[in-house]
Formats: sequence, structure tokens, C-alpha cells
Amino acid sequence: MDKKRNGKRFNFRLVFQGLWALITNSYLTGFLQGKIYQGKLKNICLPGLNCYSCPGALGSCPVGALQSSLSSRGSKISLYVSGFLIFVGAVMGRYVCGWLCPFGLIQDLLNKIPFPKKLRTFKGDRLLRKLKYVILLLFVILLPMVAVDMTGLGDPWFCKYICPAGTLEGGVPLVLLNSALRETVGFLYTWKILLLALTVILSVIIYRPFCKYICPLGAIYSFFNKISVFKITLDKEKCVGCGKCERTCKMNVNPCKNPDSAECIRCRECIYACPTGALKDNFSSLSVRKDGK
Repeated sequence: MDKKRNGKRFNFRLVFQGLWALITNSYLTGFLQGKIYQGKLKNICLPGLNCYSCPGALGSCPVGALQSSLSSRGSKISLYVSGFLIFVGAVMGRYVCGWLCPFGLIQDLLNKIPFPKKLRTFKGDRLLRKLKYVILLLFVILLPMVAVDMTGLGDPWFCKYICPAGTLEGGVPLVLLNSALRETVGFLYTWKILLLALTVILSVIIYRPFCKYICPLGAIYSFFNKISVFKITLDKEKCVGCGKCERTCKMNVNPCKNPDSAECIRCRECIYACPTGALKDNFSSLSVRKDGK
């Protein structure tokens, strides 16, 4: 996949992420008119965190769709949404996070901004990573089901009160493009802007903080990393224990000890770093290693 170009490896993943984001958010009329696309494609879930309210979005976010089904009368999980998440997770695991999530791309680009001292890890990092599972259980599943009004309808708590991706992709463009919406913004919008600003700042300093600590969709897909069809595998006979893969991993995973880690977003950087080819995935036959072999 990633090939050498002028002595440096061409970042195919970054280009692929960009193309996917453009294709799935290609409703240009929405950006021109400040409106949300309401066509038939909106009934289809996209695998990554791509806000339903983004003016250019052609599909729906699975987290938003899951909350909508849970917050509706009867609190029953949509078979389509649950089936979609199980299918995508079983096939790809967190490859979705590394390759098909527009907000993941935004964090990747933000982290490329120079900063005096990038923060690789800190005390409490591992514990804080459990937070995304708490958010999944509390804000995506329980609150939409339990905290309902007199008609039996609940709020999409995660989308409404937390999600910075929704603010960036949907809230900000719609408010800027729609004068009627600008007159209605209040405390909630200000709160979401503050969360977005914090996420942007942290993304410059820490690699993918939203993915590591907050994202409930990443939490869902992480359950499938050990059993997904597409995965990274280790050939223990080839591994020399040099530690290059662990030092390369920006998600702070040690592929030699746990190539199926729930934190692995399948960016493949460990594969390129491995000098002996001990690490491989389903696409390795299409790749050119960093040493050109």
C-alpha cells in the first residue's frame, strides 16, 4: 500500500482517509444552502464517526443511529443498526478508526502541527482509556433509554452534549451558513464549542485523544479486534524483540505482546517499522516495507 517516493514512504493511509471523507461528504448543495441532505442515502450508516448533521454528509453516523433507536418509544435497538455494527466490527475491527473515520483524519492532521513537546503518554493514561467504555454505556445506551420525556422519547445524549465531531462537522457549518440558526444558539452551543476547542488543542499535543479516551464507536469496534477477519498478526519466529514496532506505535501498543490490542487502530505503522517482516496483515502482500523489500 504505502510505497517509497523520493526516499520517503508515501502516506497512502492519509490520502485514503481524505478521499473517503470527501466521497462520503460530497453533498455540495448542503454546504451552499446550509441544509442537511435528506435523501435515501441518509438511511445508510457509514462505518466511521461522520455526523448526520454535516451539510455534506450522504449517510448517517452509527452512534447517532443507535441512540435514535434506543431513545424512541419502546427503547428497542434497531436490528439494522446493531447488525451493521456487528458486521463491520467482525470484518474490520478498528481498521475503521484508522482508515474510514473522518474525525480520525482531522486528529491525524492536527497532530502534524509542530509543538515544542508532544505528549506520548502520562500518568493515568491507561485508566483514562476506560472512559470511552463508560461513555458508551452511559451516554449512548443507558441515558437515551432511561431519561425519557412524557411521550417516551429520549435525547441523543452523546451527540447533543459531548460529540466534538458533530460540532465541527455539523454544528459549526450549519450555524455559519444558516442565519436563522445563528439566532437560536445559546449555552449548549457554547459548551460544545468549548469541548471542540479542547479536543483540537489536545490533538496537537496528543495523538488522537478523542479516539483514545472518548469515542464510543471506537469502544464498540475494539471488542472485535481479536476476532475480526482483517487483523495484524505476529510471526514469533521472525520477531527479534528489537522494540521498533512499540516505539513506532502512536497508540502506545506493543504489537509483539498484543497485536490484537483493543487500542490498535490498524494504522500499519508497526508493519512498516518491523525490520524482519514479523508483523503482517491481510494487505501485506500489496505493501512495500520501509526497507523496500
